[in-house]
Amino acid sequence: MTTNSELQIIFERLASGIALRGGNQFRAVSHQRVARLLRDMTKDVGSIVADDPGTAEARLQALPGIGKGAARRIIEYLDTGEITEHTELLEHVPETVFDLLQIPGLGPKAVKTLWQDLGVENATDLRAAIESGKVEDLPRMGKKTVENILKNLDFNTKQHARVPIGKALPLALQIVGRLEAADNVKEAHYAGSLRRGRDTIGDLDFIASTSKPAAVREMFLGMPEVKEIIASGETKCSVRLKQGGATGVDIQADLRMVPPAVLGAAMMYFTGSKEHNVRLREICVKRKWRLNEYGLFEGTEERPQDEGKKPLAAKTERQIYQKLDLPYIPPELREDRGEIQSPSIDLVEIGHIQAELHAHTTASDGKMELEEIVEQALDRGFTTLAITDHSVSSVLANGLDAARLAKHAKAIRRLNEQLDQIDLLAGVEVDILVDGSLDFEDAILAELDWVVASPHVSLQQEPQEATDRLLRAVDNPHVHVLGHPTGRKVGRRAGLAPNLDLIFSRASANGVAMEVNANPTRLDLRAQHVRSALEHGCLIAIDTDAHVPRHFDYLHFGITTARRGWLTKDQCINTWDRERLTAWRSGGRREE
Repeated sequence: MTTNSELQIIFERLASGIALRGGNQFRAVSHQRVARLLRDMTKDVGSIVADDPGTAEARLQALPGIGKGAARRIIEYLDTGEITEHTELLEHVPETVFDLLQIPGLGPKAVKTLWQDLGVENATDLRAAIESGKVEDLPRMGKKTVENILKNLDFNTKQHARVPIGKALPLALQIVGRLEAADNVKEAHYAGSLRRGRDTIGDLDFIASTSKPAAVREMFLGMPEVKEIIASGETKCSVRLKQGGATGVDIQADLRMVPPAVLGAAMMYFTGSKEHNVRLREICVKRKWRLNEYGLFEGTEERPQDEGKKPLAAKTERQIYQKLDLPYIPPELREDRGEIQSPSIDLVEIGHIQAELHAHTTASDGKMELEEIVEQALDRGFTTLAITDHSVSSVLANGLDAARLAKHAKAIRRLNEQLDQIDLLAGVEVDILVDGSLDFEDAILAELDWVVASPHVSLQQEPQEATDRLLRAVDNPHVHVLGHPTGRKVGRRAGLAPNLDLIFSRASANGVAMEVNANPTRLDLRAQHVRSALEHGCLIAIDTDAHVPRHFDYLHFGITTARRGWLTKDQCINTWDRERLTAWRSGGRREE
């Protein structure tokens, strides 16, 4: 486990510990912000201190979300291997109690009651307390609530897993389609972490605007995808969707039914993130307003009767942001990473894309002939298409040797001479070997129009070895793009863990673009890596890595990931016209 990960866990526990012991909630939010920053950092926090211990505290405080107290706690951990506050917390709260917070439906208040009143310290204790009937006797713990806790306990320990976005989104769109087709639904949308574009999803959230919630509720509960009804109320209900199908695992789905006049407020509230919503409420408090799922209201005291009251703004999210004197903030940015303080950002959009720069044909492991892949690109309005079949070491992918590559490049260029609407680039996806050398000699790569260098094997290398390996690749003057740099597979393989800050810095200096591989099983670079790459001045390529026609439709996954990393149109080379891209790839990429 990395230092960042170790500190992330500690700060998450410090935040939860405040809630469990009834402390200051503002401190809890502060600890959570530090934990999230540590989770997303591409640079080891220890190196910040090691670089210059004398200025470490000031440099840590320069990071967004880290104050004086957090900086000193981090330095204490790096110096001693522990944080006194955390050590003292574990003297009062057993470590296993924090695990109970991972069970769906169990918040800090419930866990605190179970722990302090019944001595429940872990999942085994919880099950025994439920079976004894003691939990049902606690305040706010009726029979139905206890039944749901037990079901969620089983769900959490036996079946539940976060679902990759590539599987969650098709299921969500299927259910949105059912809701939109219902007679009494005016609009239907998915919300939550899926709308924000997280690469894995814990559960699905849906919003339906309707004046007849009872009819919509019955339709939702009766869908063929529903395995079990968890809760059913007048304006909200929860179900567990069947195992298998689109996701391969059980997943909970929640539906909120709201009047059309407050749809925007509901979308904002249930899209989140929690941290973003907290920031918005802080702005409201300063103006003596309040913001909830029913709208923006005058007065700071939360009132159940807000439902049905006339708000200052509620119908659309844009109206609410405008009333708060903020630009519209796209869902992908709503993670409390500086988006509220930033001016409006011209994020990249799918309609901006003019080039596909990583695609495979039947020459290696693709399923499209050269003419077919060109047709697919033309149908999507692309003006540049790079053909990048695998190199010789990718034996299972039918990688090309030097002779086959030369023949393939000749065929690409011959076809390119017949085309006016699109530029075909004769390229290769060349393997980055274990020592960082490339699968072809420089003389061969120099003859090509486009080179994507990617790691495919030995993806469990030690961080320093991985760093040296990728640095050597981006130092090669013939490489245009570093493809799926960590080699991770979402939810299945962590991939390499190099010092990405060093790689981004070198790639920027060398004029090598970093890839966001849009295949939803990869999404590599991750969103937080994209933002770090941009801070180092890197350009980004968003590529589908298409092997079959439907892979071109993966582009929106890459766009979403890139937008979460704050990528603008101009920083994405796939948005450039033919002339600009040609000029860049042909020369002037590298600093003198």
